[in-house]
Amino acid sequence: MSPDPLRTGGRRWGWLALLLVLVVAGWGILTRLQTRSALAGIARDAALPRVNVVLPSADHEGGTLQLPANIEAWADAPIHARANGYLRRWLVDIGDRVRRGQLLAEIEAPEVTQQIAQARAQLAASETAEQLAQSTAARWKSMLATDSVARQDVDEKVADAAAKHSDLAAARANLNRLSQLGDFQRIRAPFDGVITARGTDIGALVTAGSGAGAGQELFRIQDVSRLRVYVNVPQGFAPAIKVGDPAVLRISELPGKMFPVRVASIAGALDPVSRTLLTQLELDNGGARIRPGSYGEVAFDLAAGGGGLRLPANCLLFRSEGLSIARVDDMGKVELRQVTLGRDFGKEVEVVQGLAAGDRVIINPPDSIESGMVVRVATGS
Repeated sequence: MSPDPLRTGGRRWGWLALLLVLVVAGWGILTRLQTRSALAGIARDAALPRVNVVLPSADHEGGTLQLPANIEAWADAPIHARANGYLRRWLVDIGDRVRRGQLLAEIEAPEVTQQIAQARAQLAASETAEQLAQSTAARWKSMLATDSVARQDVDEKVADAAAKHSDLAAARANLNRLSQLGDFQRIRAPFDGVITARGTDIGALVTAGSGAGAGQELFRIQDVSRLRVYVNVPQGFAPAIKVGDPAVLRISELPGKMFPVRVASIAGALDPVSRTLLTQLELDNGGARIRPGSYGEVAFDLAAGGGGLRLPANCLLFRSEGLSIARVDDMGKVELRQVTLGRDFGKEVEVVQGLAAGDRVIINPPDSIESGMVVRVATGS
């Protein structure tokens, strides 16, 4: 019996349909598995911390070091009384410019005036007594030549004349002392400058001296023709600053203006607390454009470094074991390295040890970062 062609054809189509169903099902399962694997990879990547990195730059161009500065007068002196009394008058006030030796005020001291008059009278008496003693000694010496008097009496007259001469010298010295004390009743300027404070008024009781418990400050005078500018240079930059180096001073109240200054002197030791070197600069203040007591900024031009590398300051990690950075290798693995810093440029720091030119360093690394962690570098870093 021959096979039925219709039945045979139906079986073939059935097998083909089953095969097609199996292929479609397999393709769907494979696609789902691939999608699931891709999603798992994306999830793993998304779980990795994203970091931004930076490459260190070579320090070939040097830089500018800007430091806060305190500006002081070239000379600053408080004026105190040297005699006790009452202020009779004052001749200058704050803001007045004075010359050296100019009269600032006068003190009325009746006691000193009376003491000077007494000393003059005592000097006149001493001069008379000394003249009498000298003439007496001369006469007794002449009488001794004729043996009219005893030598003992002559020696007594000569000794009395010498004592009277000493009394005269003491009287002159006392009068000179009181005269100088009388001169102290006139307050004079010790140097050219400007009056920046007046702490007394007419009729005020003033006492001599300037220490604790002594009289108050009558005036304050400052020489503003030149100024002293003080900056504290960090230890890392101290070797780069030399006497005679030029710099530029800027004052925020005078925008756009730069004042040339020069290093005048450098302290011989660092401050053990701040690890800074006190540096004094000089400024010619012609026209009194800058007032003492102002705050400014001094900019030093620094020479190129000695082969160090620069990094942004926000790349540093402050750990108990010291300063560190976090570098990332090509596989995204983190390695913490301890570094040694050189100069501090504010936003950037110089790294002299522990960093290579091609290292990718994490910017703003989290405190929890550790060596061996795997991270994902942000695109464009």
